[in-house]
Amino acid sequence: MIHFFYGSQLESHAELATEMFRDRATQFRDRMGWDVTVDAMGWETDQYDVLDPLYVVVADKDGHHAGSMRFLPTTGRTMLAEIFPHLVAGIPIRSSAVWECTRFCLSPNATGNVAQMLLLAASEVGLAIGVRQAVGIFDRPMLRVYRRLGWSPELLGHADGIAAGLWTFSEDVHDKLCTETGIEARTLRGIFEDALVNLPLPVHA
Repeated sequence: MIHFFYGSQLESHAELATEMFRDRATQFRDRMGWDVTVDAMGWETDQYDVLDPLYVVVADKDGHHAGSMRFLPTTGRTMLAEIFPHLVAGIPIRSSAVWECTRFCLSPNATGNVAQMLLLAASEVGLAIGVRQAVGIFDRPMLRVYRRLGWSPELLGHADGIAAGLWTFSEDVHDKLCTETGIEARTLRGIFEDALVNLPLPVHA
């Protein structure tokens, strides 16, 4: 099952949110050794989680967190602009047609095609709201993984093993991911629209 919700809706998805932030701690602090903040509840959060991001979560058959990511418009604050500007030579990416995707996380218990389902869900976000591209920051070895999963970014720059990439949304890629995950495009669009029907997309000046 794929879920879409904003930071302001975390209380309505309390169990998934708890598992997501704890799995982020396991992945980014424990497994990858990143210098991240983990609170007394075991949640890994940062300054961008308070900006009401759009979260995308894949749940397993029992409803538990299997994988997730978050989106923010590049017209507002982003990790690329504030923490990793050197990856794009200090030239900021600020456009209503580009959103930033970060904190791509897989649960230690994730099985099957969770990563590919996350890519499909990301594609749905872009196509549903009319965004042209998504920019992301990732470990450079993930390029091979994205290529294997069927949707590779354009590499914008890299340093010290960290890379920035640009994914372009397209119906062709979306249809391919739908076929490979066994999820119908109209079903996914219905899930997205139902999730956000009473909550407008954020606008950042």
